[in-house]
Amino acid sequence: MTRSQLRAARALLGWSQERLSEASGVSLPTIKRLEPGEGSLQTRVDTLNKLQAALEAAGVLFIPENGGGAGVRLRNRADGTRDEH
Repeated sequence: MTRSQLRAARALLGWSQERLSEASGVSLPTIKRLEPGEGSLQTRVDTLNKLQAALEAAGVLFIPENGGGAGVRLRNRADGTRDEH
């Protein structure tokens, strides 16, 4: 996950840094330290896993680098509509 993906995922969900902290169990100071800048998140694997799990549980899909750049989008629900947050 990149720093840009983390910020974009929060934006898609309409989550504050505080909300992500609550959902992931990652401290607010850690999230504030991780988000600024560009490039890959430089943190412990456990922290990265907690952030990704919380965002994915809320409906975020992480799109890997595939020549068009890494990104995020919201998962479509079973009824074919997009989750709205």
